[in-house]
Amino acid sequence: MTFKYILNENYTSFKEFLLNIQSNFQENSATIHKARNELKIIEYEGISTVVKAFKVPNIINKIAYTFFRDSKAKKSYTYSVKISKYTPAPIGYIEFFKLGLLSESFFISKEFKYDFTIREPLLDAEFDDAKEIFKAFTRFTLELHNDGIFHDDYSPGNILIKKENENYTFKIVDINRMIFKELSEDERAKNFSKLWAHDHILEIMADEYTKHYPCGENFKQQVLHYSNQNKKIKNFKKRLKGKPVND
Repeated sequence: MTFKYILNENYTSFKEFLLNIQSNFQENSATIHKARNELKIIEYEGISTVVKAFKVPNIINKIAYTFFRDSKAKKSYTYSVKISKYTPAPIGYIEFFKLGLLSESFFISKEFKYDFTIREPLLDAEFDDAKEIFKAFTRFTLELHNDGIFHDDYSPGNILIKKENENYTFKIVDINRMIFKELSEDERAKNFSKLWAHDHILEIMADEYTKHYPCGENFKQQVLHYSNQNKKIKNFKKRLKGKPVND
């Protein structure tokens, strides 16, 4: 088995940890998420890290990730370095190859000790200070947009929030699907669609956005349109699979 890796120059002491990540990951039981990919919290040299193990790709994707495009682990690291202001601190990534093809891959970042995700205030009508959280989140989103960042999986679980005194700090994760470009107003409105938020919450966000960015008079309608369009598509797919739908 061969491997390739990149280690953040700020974390050179993590080389041994990175090279032994397969055994380190297997021996650790602190799983915080397990679906298509698995995430674990692992402490090393007094630093708490989040290690993401990506699902072993099928043969077609093994060929693609080996010869034609960057793996998800590499993109996660590269993008985190590119926009480190908005993400937990990237430490490194490593790819393992069998018979010349990508097999396993891992991305490691410093743990961001957040208090909640945006999902909680979106779902809990009684969540403390929810309106101010939505406004702060909107300003954070605008900052991303003004920096030419479109998170193509801008869903509630990927937006981490920490309250510090009376302010809120936001970080984004699961960032291997990113678009970097100057965003149109239409694209800015569309980026709210995967929040699965109620219309009255989206109206708060749209109003806050237009306070800080010169949007056209239809911006709020665009935000609501894309959100409802996304809900219809997702619910249609759920109905086809016989699953319950959401409002």
